Amino acid sequence: MHKAGFVNIVGNPNVGKSTLMNQLVGERISIATFKAQTTRHRIMGIVNTDDMQIVFSDTPGVLKPNYKMQEMMLAFSESALADADILLYVTDVVEDAEKNQDFLEKVRKMTIPVLLLINKIDESNQKLLGNIVAKWHKLLPNAEILPISAKNKFGTDMLMKRIRELLPESPAYFDKEQLTDKPAKFFVSEIIREKILRYYDKEIPYSVEVVVERFKEDGKKIHINAVIYVERDSQKGIVIGHQGVALKKVSTEARKALERFFDKTIFLEIFVKVDKDWRSSQRELTNFGYNPE
Repeated sequence: MHKAGFVNIVGNPNVGKSTLMNQLVGERISIATFKAQTTRHRIMGIVNTDDMQIVFSDTPGVLKPNYKMQEMMLAFSESALADADILLYVTDVVEDAEKNQDFLEKVRKMTIPVLLLINKIDESNQKLLGNIVAKWHKLLPNAEILPISAKNKFGTDMLMKRIRELLPESPAYFDKEQLTDKPAKFFVSEIIREKILRYYDKEIPYSVEVVVERFKEDGKKIHINAVIYVERDSQKGIVIGHQGVALKKVSTEARKALERFFDKTIFLEIFVKVDKDWRSSQRELTNFGYNPE
């Protein structure tokens, strides 16, 4: 008997979905930072054993869209409701349980197993946690509630055990050697974008897209050319910094992270270009890979 299925992770921004994904998959597949709206795409991470394949899927945080890119991010999250065999709805001990009622109503109507994960319980106490569980039991009465701390790996073993039990019988969907559905270029752009999220403030991280124009492997070396697109000339100046210092810092940190990720020597060149209002352009968003199925 072989089991396989899609286990899709959804929830509001900044509740720890990407951290959970990385713990469950055992690889650093999704960006996990302290900033909200970090994940922009739907990213699959695949766990394989001889008799099982779990296809985890991390999704952008659910929010009310303010521009075209956020509309397409929401479409990624909603697509995860359509093809899930098991749904992991992630919340935490501080967020408003009734935020984004429209999306919550769609989750409430689902007939597949829904595991409601209350994350960051290390930041709470028993009394508060009891109140949170009671509130969520009313909001999603058919969901199975599991308190966890993804960062501290508390409850994640129990969660994996429950997922294995609920997984349907099925042949594998992907090759057993495959870890993700994304190409190497995707992770290059995500790692560079993570450094931008860490080292720039205000609107800069949310106005940036990273495109890999060259990715050439040569034995134990990889040569990469990447472009950071911004929306304004003023943003380009901020990203580059005085005498190029800011961009050099991002490039250095990204190169180190890429060398750890690929276990190869990385030669990285990063350029900065202006693409005005790309976040509101359907054509540009499509070019940048925002294509929910």
